[in-house]
Amino acid sequence: MRTHLNLFTTATRYDLIEHARNRFAMLLVVFFIPTWVGLVYLTIPDRTAPFQLASTGERLAPAGNELTQITGALNAVTLVTGFMMFAATFTGGRFDRRLAMAGYPRTHLVMAKAASLVLASALLAAYATAAMCIAWTPKQPYLLAAALFCAALTYGAMGVVFGSLLRREVEGMFALVMTSVIDVALQNPLVSAGADNPLTRLLPTYGSVQAATAAGFSTISVPAYLALQLLWFAAAALLGLLAFHHRTRNALPRPVRHDGSHPQDSATTKEHA
Repeated sequence: MRTHLNLFTTATRYDLIEHARNRFAMLLVVFFIPTWVGLVYLTIPDRTAPFQLASTGERLAPAGNELTQITGALNAVTLVTGFMMFAATFTGGRFDRRLAMAGYPRTHLVMAKAASLVLASALLAAYATAAMCIAWTPKQPYLLAAALFCAALTYGAMGVVFGSLLRREVEGMFALVMTSVIDVALQNPLVSAGADNPLTRLLPTYGSVQAATAAGFSTISVPAYLALQLLWFAAAALLGLLAFHHRTRNALPRPVRHDGSHPQDSATTKEHA
């Protein structure tokens, strides 16, 4: 048991060190999130934006800058978390592969990435919620933080998928930016006339957008939409696990005898005999 804990702790420490070395990501965390949500609040008109929220069935009329600040915060945390996990996976892929080929349990490597993702998502969600609370007070701040947390988890897992499958860094960055922008922008009723279109329910952050909007302007709790977002995270995490397993598979060539056969082949033949 202690050996497993040591392996997990060591892998997690290396993952966190890898994140800390990404200075650009750290700058995004410290400056981009409060700057982005602050600019949204100051530049978007505060006139009311009436719409019906699907998660609660209520007809709401929040200030436009407050409504857009919620989607802006979702956009910020998903981008930053996705970028952090993509960069760590993309740059540390060879190291992970060498560890796996040397016998380091892949289960512990995956658990370490999951732990660093949960920690990063929690910190970013709390930070973004605090930044919004400076300007105005959401009716359910804890639900808002939970919605941001679940969205960050989902895009962090997607970052692992992109980092494992894409060959160039610019491809991963473009994929993350475009996915997050399209995903969140289409759900903002202030900028998208089709925000209530049934197709938006298929978008990756639909559950978090609904929960975060309810958290900001309603007193009704919507745990079902957080659960929906966690389903998206589970699906993305499964894809990330498969991609990570594929990338860290043992790629050492099988030894070949002079007659062209493999030692495993003869061993298998003996077993059948």
